[in-house]
Amino acid sequence: MTQDSLFQSKIVPGKPGSGRLFDEELTAHVRPVTCLGMTFADDGERRAWFTKTLREKLKDPEFRRIEGFPIGSDEDILALSDPPYYTACPNPWAADFVKACEAEKPSKPDRWHYHREPFAADVSEGKNDAIYNAHSYHTKVPHKAIMRYILHYTDPGDIVFDGFCGTGMMGVAAELSGDAETVMSLGYQVRPDGTVLNEEIGADGKKVWMPFSKIGVRRSIMNDLSTAATFISYNYNVPADGDILDRDAKLVLDAVETECAWMYSTRHSDGRAGRINYTVWSDVFVCSECAHEVIFWNAAVEKKTGEIADEFHCTDCGTILTKRNAERAWFTQYESALGSTQRHAKRVPVLINYTVDGKRAEKTPDKYDTDLIAEIERMDIPYWYPTNRLMEGRETRRNDAIGLTHAHHFFTKRSLWVLSAFFSRIKDPGLLAILLDGFPVATVMSRFRVPAWVDKSTGPMKGWTSGTMYVPSLQGEQSWLNIFNEKRSMVVRALTRHRRGSHASSVIATSSFSATLLPSNSVDYIFIDPPFGANLNYSELNHLCELWLKVQTNYKSEAIENSAHGKSLTAYRKLMLDCFKEAYRLLKPGRWMTVEFSNTKASVWNTIQTALIEAGFIIANVSALDKKQGSFKAVTTPTAVKQDLVISAYKPNGGFEERFLKEAQTEEGVWDFIRTHLSYLPRIKMRGAELQFIPERDPRILFDQVISYYVRQDCPVPISSQEFQAGLAQRFVERDGMYFLPEQAAEYDRAKMQYGVSGEHLNTTVVDDEQSAIVWLRARLKKAPQVYSDIQPAFMPMLSHLKPNERELLSLELLLGQNFLCYDGDGPVPEQIHAYLSSNWKELRNLSKDDPGLRAKARDRWYVPDPNKAGDLEKLRDKALLKEFEVYKGEKKKLKVFRLEAVRAGFKKAWADRDYATIVAVADKIPSSVLEEDPKLLMWYDQATTRIGGDA
Repeated sequence: MTQDSLFQSKIVPGKPGSGRLFDEELTAHVRPVTCLGMTFADDGERRAWFTKTLREKLKDPEFRRIEGFPIGSDEDILALSDPPYYTACPNPWAADFVKACEAEKPSKPDRWHYHREPFAADVSEGKNDAIYNAHSYHTKVPHKAIMRYILHYTDPGDIVFDGFCGTGMMGVAAELSGDAETVMSLGYQVRPDGTVLNEEIGADGKKVWMPFSKIGVRRSIMNDLSTAATFISYNYNVPADGDILDRDAKLVLDAVETECAWMYSTRHSDGRAGRINYTVWSDVFVCSECAHEVIFWNAAVEKKTGEIADEFHCTDCGTILTKRNAERAWFTQYESALGSTQRHAKRVPVLINYTVDGKRAEKTPDKYDTDLIAEIERMDIPYWYPTNRLMEGRETRRNDAIGLTHAHHFFTKRSLWVLSAFFSRIKDPGLLAILLDGFPVATVMSRFRVPAWVDKSTGPMKGWTSGTMYVPSLQGEQSWLNIFNEKRSMVVRALTRHRRGSHASSVIATSSFSATLLPSNSVDYIFIDPPFGANLNYSELNHLCELWLKVQTNYKSEAIENSAHGKSLTAYRKLMLDCFKEAYRLLKPGRWMTVEFSNTKASVWNTIQTALIEAGFIIANVSALDKKQGSFKAVTTPTAVKQDLVISAYKPNGGFEERFLKEAQTEEGVWDFIRTHLSYLPRIKMRGAELQFIPERDPRILFDQVISYYVRQDCPVPISSQEFQAGLAQRFVERDGMYFLPEQAAEYDRAKMQYGVSGEHLNTTVVDDEQSAIVWLRARLKKAPQVYSDIQPAFMPMLSHLKPNERELLSLELLLGQNFLCYDGDGPVPEQIHAYLSSNWKELRNLSKDDPGLRAKARDRWYVPDPNKAGDLEKLRDKALLKEFEVYKGEKKKLKVFRLEAVRAGFKKAWADRDYATIVAVADKIPSSVLEEDPKLLMWYDQATTRIGGDA
């Protein structure tokens, strides 16, 4: 079947001339297609016209200079593309798609106003779904998890965007938001009119089903730097007819099997013919004592228990060896593909699993098997396959030491031959996607797991180690005939379950996120799962696959940390900032972006937050997304994050920004910001049946948001911290240390009644710096004013978690003295202490605040100062901190011991004085890790360096 006929199979009936984005009318032989306002006789004509237009576009040097433009010839880019729906390059029709989608949107009621609070629930969605499993990828968010966010933030017909789309799960989620059965599988209810309901707490404190969304397809725009990713996304989101794809896959499989089945032949012990399922290959080492070749399988693997020894004996002389200290055995061979002799680490076949007369059996390779392998090695492969040197990189070059330097080295000769035979027969994208899905289990990086082989708990053949290009000592070579047949079933099953939509649901582009061809303020919602620091080197991990596709990632604009590509954490931050700035430009005012975050390093976490804020977003919530399966690194690293975090950030609406420009210099501008920001924050946050503290409503976090916004707007903050605390208490409603708008507080109160939670235990603080220590002390003393001897035993263990630069400086005495008040017994007992004592000691009730007995009991107790009276105390503390900062300014050497709060206070004052040079100078004196792991310092520093650069 030709590509054109495959695309014809993706047509869905429609009514020509209705003005819809992509209309089709199925007839017996002719299928008229309307696409972006143009009508074609059939889908083949549509494809030919847009391909011709794209061909002309590719000749434009300016078009090819778009950031992230992939590496490939015009013909290879055109062969991979299906314009305008998918282009293996920037998509010139993305803006046209937006225009058409806007024209088709359902009308809104009069005075309709968009408003959503952040989706604050912790999401748990597993990966056991046919759609999710049809194609593997290095990281992947289940589409059902994304559906919850899309249903919450958008309406039918809205445009959703993913600039790091990977395999396109966001697009699948957008389309399946129009499928009632799938939506109900998430635990929601769906009314006949398409209203979607979620179980919530009603005004009477009881659970009720409340409407929150509507069934309906959302339009998706997806982009990724990787052609491997966008090509898989295309196959997910512009699905072929499952029956036709299955038929054609079987035809290709039959053809390749007829030609290549002999390569997988073997003989049973009685001479019967068998078909190989997989062959296990083992590394070979050389004994340092006797120079005897030692086959790892024979020497280190215990066949009965499944254990693999770290130390093993030479099978000839008995010398103890390890993989680390033993030399490898080598062989050299002339490679006609390269025209040179190549040296490779030796490996030999040690086990064959095969099928004979319908039953599985195993054997040690015999002469028949080794002769067959030798015969394949002597022959030339009659088909094209890539022979490129792998790109520079940490992963792509990690196997140079064992002779795996070029693309074809990562396959056995037999696998390479059969794979190239498949490629030679496949033109349809759906069939090509089946092949790509087989790559992880078809290279010499594929693993043979001995324990699973012994206990039969699961299949022993596994794909390569996630996130790496590691070649194990026991490699599994599976039959490509079996691989293709298995992947065919998986892909077809996924497409059968996938809603049969037209091309209209999505467009896909291949370029840098920071250089889309979309108009400003054109996207209703953004969901992204971006690269995080040095977690994964996507361009390297996709490189082998993309060499077969003939269009490769342009990794210069890849937003990762990678020393091999000269990208530090600073470079990563700059790249992510560029991406977030583009996201901010695309998103409509008042709309939301969800950022899924997975990284164990605080520096990367702070880099993401700082870049988001600098781009203009305001963070409203952080929740958890449990994908129910850790990556290899997450499982083996003790500090690994087991759950991904989800950041909910919004773009301020235009009305607020206009008001801010008028009010920025006044205190009213602060309260307008807080009033607006509180409306975006979650009212309640649950984990299971437990009510959770909402950190974003904490007064210190709120003031941090004020500072961040003012700094980004290059405006001085017109209010002090103590003035902010007092004003917050006067203007808003406080509950359990959190601040609400009045109607929000009422909902929070209902939730507390429903779950019977006092709220006192909600705010738990991990003490790791001065600020968190103050938060811990404030929460403790607010609940129970105490004397020093009561506080110290509980506080001392906390000090062990302080950052090294502060352990020598901070003490309980210092923190109490600079942040809290102590009643010395003179004068009336402060209200906070009086309330605590009278509530907990019967004999002290109904006593006046001047009573001698009450004063004696209250003496030497530390308590939290009243916000209205805390100004003088905070001024004294700021004065002390700035005095310390002056010492840091005068130091000539690097600072090893210093107070972060002093540096923060100094940076804040220097910013207000526009003394950017001081910020940069002191930042250069503190360890880069401290700067990178502190979001406040990082914000001041980034803004100061930007201003200095601008001034220069």
